Amino acid sequence: MTAFSLEQLTKFVRGIGVRQIRLACGLVLFAYLVSHYLNHALGNISMEALATGVYYHTAFWQFLPVAIVFYTAALVHTGLGIWALYERRQFRWKAIEPLQLVLGLSVPALIITHIVGVRLGETLYGQEKLYPQVFFAYWIVWPNKLWQMYAVLTIAWIHGCIGLYFWLRMKAFFKRAAPFLLAAAVLIPTVAMLGLYQGGRSVVDNDSVEWRAENLPQSRTGTPAQQAVLDSLADYLVIGYLGLVGLVVLARGVRALNERRGGIITLSYGNGRTVRVPKGLSVLEASLRNNVPHASVCGGRARCSTCRIRIIGDCTALPEPSKREAFVLNRVGAGADPAIRLACQLRPETDLSFFQIFLPQTTAAGLRTSGPSRIGEERYLVSMFVDMRGSTKLAEKRLPFDTVFIVNRFLGAVSQAVIECGGQPNQFVGDGQLALFGLATDPQTACRQALKAAAMIAANVDELNQFLKHDLRDPIRFGIGIHGGEVIIGDIGYRDHMVFTALGDAVNVAARLQDMTKSLVCEAIVSDEVRMTAGLSADGLPQQEVAIRGRAEPMIVRSVQSAKTLSALVNDMGIAAA
Repeated sequence: MTAFSLEQLTKFVRGIGVRQIRLACGLVLFAYLVSHYLNHALGNISMEALATGVYYHTAFWQFLPVAIVFYTAALVHTGLGIWALYERRQFRWKAIEPLQLVLGLSVPALIITHIVGVRLGETLYGQEKLYPQVFFAYWIVWPNKLWQMYAVLTIAWIHGCIGLYFWLRMKAFFKRAAPFLLAAAVLIPTVAMLGLYQGGRSVVDNDSVEWRAENLPQSRTGTPAQQAVLDSLADYLVIGYLGLVGLVVLARGVRALNERRGGIITLSYGNGRTVRVPKGLSVLEASLRNNVPHASVCGGRARCSTCRIRIIGDCTALPEPSKREAFVLNRVGAGADPAIRLACQLRPETDLSFFQIFLPQTTAAGLRTSGPSRIGEERYLVSMFVDMRGSTKLAEKRLPFDTVFIVNRFLGAVSQAVIECGGQPNQFVGDGQLALFGLATDPQTACRQALKAAAMIAANVDELNQFLKHDLRDPIRFGIGIHGGEVIIGDIGYRDHMVFTALGDAVNVAARLQDMTKSLVCEAIVSDEVRMTAGLSADGLPQQEVAIRGRAEPMIVRSVQSAKTLSALVNDMGIAAA
């Protein structure tokens, strides 16, 4: 258990990169936005409701540990946004990506005045500017700044929603949740802006000498001298921020000149197409700059492996994979092959020849007929490989059609068990089959379904052996490998020859475990990941530590001498749960 946890923790840490940090910081900021907007929405009720809401809002977000996390997230997210502006060499992505970057970079410039006036005013001078004071400032003192307030509300929300979309679009639940997320994305800012409007109108309608005396004492709003200091500070911060963005743009220009002076390299795509690009571009950026179709489901974020390329020739001159690239390649079982690289991460310094592993689907018809879940979706699945033993020897002593009949009966017995237990037969390779569990269920249910299916396969094969006992010298034997994990599911192939399947480390490991049943002389091998997720007791099956080809670290598995015994174990889990 400890070794497994350490392995999972190590894998998690290896997968953390700049994008993951930016995402985590963005989620913190988006949570603040949702809280703040819901507070604004209370203005549709009354000013008293606004006051109550802001009390709880500030109590939470100004709680010291929360405040540290929030302000750290704000600074890191802003810094990484500026870094993204410098790092991104190619802007010919879909328009939504540069739009997200531009909106994100504009938020600090628009919000600095508000932050200085409210937060720094409180910190430096003890001012307490809540909704009445802010409404008075924007609706009466500076009515021309109203557009700025509504603009920043809209821009920040759109920026956050785009980021959430890029993060969630490959999740299994996104297709089902999308209508509800869209409704929330439209309703929350709408009711927030209406609440601000209602609160502002209330202040304008109630404006009087008495109201000002009650709500605008100098202890809350500060002296003119204090306001002048805050205004100057806000101006300096805005100028400094815009100057920083300008320096980054200038640095991009200087880098482009240096890259051109540093030399041009040639990229050869293996199909006769060559392009010449400055050093420093990633292979994917070079493809987009030169209008060369290149598969990339995640948009170059190193969240998938569809942009993979295989290098032709010597790989020693290539830069080492980054932590994130190595993590993704290891996830798909390609980490041990130095010729396999991610095009979105590889920035060659010398001429390079390669070919794309996944051919892009570039026809308009193909794009129209492919739904989001068919293009690529990341989710947890349980993969089961089942293989018939001795089929080659069987074919030597029988007519081809007789052999095909027996193999089809075996695959039929396997498929029946898979379907009855809630899985989906996916690929048939000779006398073997890949089945997937979890396409419409949670991970625990998927693991239990796979274990139950393995037991049912054994029972169905026993019945088949009884049926064919007069035709078979030896009974049909089989091997099963079961493993679960995050995979990419989608349509793979070319033009009219597309198949729906799963790609990823979990699929590869399941195939390796199935092969291992021969050396361990057992009918099935179940990874400890599946056992734990299913809730099977640790003493239910013997434990072994095995080396998996393509993996650097050994893996804990459970060998099953007779697959039929899994049925009793699964039933025991159900009784215990009940």
